[in-house]
Amino acid sequence: MAQLTDVYFVDGVRTPFGRAGDSGMYANTRADDLVVKALIGLMERNGGVPKDRIDDVAIAATSQTGDQGLTLGRSAAMLAGLPETVPGLAIDRMCAGAMTAVSTMGASIGAGMYDLAIAGGVEHMGHHPIGANADPNPRFVAERLVDPQALNMGVTAERLHDRFPQLTKERADRFGMLSQQKVQAAYDEGRIQPDLVPVAISDADGAFGLAAEDEGRRPQTTMADLAGLKTPFRPHGRVTAGTSSPLTDGATISLLAGGAAVKEHGLAPKMRMVSFAYAGVQPEVMGIGPIPSTEKALAKAGLDIADIGLFELNEAFAVQVLSFLDHFGIDDEDPRVNAWGGAIALGHPLAASGVRLMIQLAAQFALRPDVRYGMTAMCVGLGQGGTVIWENPHYTGKKAKRK
Repeated sequence: MAQLTDVYFVDGVRTPFGRAGDSGMYANTRADDLVVKALIGLMERNGGVPKDRIDDVAIAATSQTGDQGLTLGRSAAMLAGLPETVPGLAIDRMCAGAMTAVSTMGASIGAGMYDLAIAGGVEHMGHHPIGANADPNPRFVAERLVDPQALNMGVTAERLHDRFPQLTKERADRFGMLSQQKVQAAYDEGRIQPDLVPVAISDADGAFGLAAEDEGRRPQTTMADLAGLKTPFRPHGRVTAGTSSPLTDGATISLLAGGAAVKEHGLAPKMRMVSFAYAGVQPEVMGIGPIPSTEKALAKAGLDIADIGLFELNEAFAVQVLSFLDHFGIDDEDPRVNAWGGAIALGHPLAASGVRLMIQLAAQFALRPDVRYGMTAMCVGLGQGGTVIWENPHYTGKKAKRK
């Protein structure tokens, strides 16, 4: 008989993220091959998990067409060598696709319906630019349900600057610069590389190579560099390429398990799921979405924002993260927030990013036994937010030794 159980994030890996476009490292790589490579890497790292015991595979993509179509969860599972008895599905919640894959599979485990599940996401923005194949219903505009420019994420970021004058361009520039610096520092310390699955690639001439690191990093970025950038979303605006996540290709994948499966297979979970929540806001200011979703998730967990010791917030735009921090009274440079940098430097392959946040939080948990709870949160296109709260299994209550 099925029983309620705890839900654990056992492990997560990802491909290196590449710049989208003809000059990006994945220009000649299929989207489904990216997620297949990540899935193979995940199963190799967790060889004690019987492949035929996986109950489901949920893979998210925002543009579910071409090499991101054909029910990705099922097709990726088959291509990665999982038994044909393992089912799969595709999920779309735009930027929060992989996060939704995790929460959906996690809920199925928590309810006792599944024991083991795989959840992740992929986005090849070079092959599938955001909204390229979309046909928004004309009622959105005709009935004034949504401002047409709400479908342009950069415009929604400019509107956050309008709504909150204290969120200045200088603050956003500094946040963007520090993200680049923090990512490079994490690379220098070897923090990011252990969870990357190298991908064999080829260029337009057929020459082979290996994608082993994130391609879009700019660690030498300065405030002077950022001050001179163009504002593509509005003349004399405040949002620039330096304070926005770049267009990115990449895939992420994670292994989830219930309490009985953890014991049966001798697994060592990296996190325990405490709560999750999604919320809707005005599409015109979609960046504030994580605020109500976080309030809901905290309430469900019986926690306060002060209980959260580590935050992994998706940096779709610097101003979006800053609006979240201001709402909860958190300083722009609070060391709990995106300690190893974020999407402004690493990239944001839309539906894949949620699990990237989880991978980084899990790695930090292992180094921080003094932190009990952490959070992954992100804004979502069309006016949504998503938040998952996690507990650190390494928590001791004792201060960690810091270098």
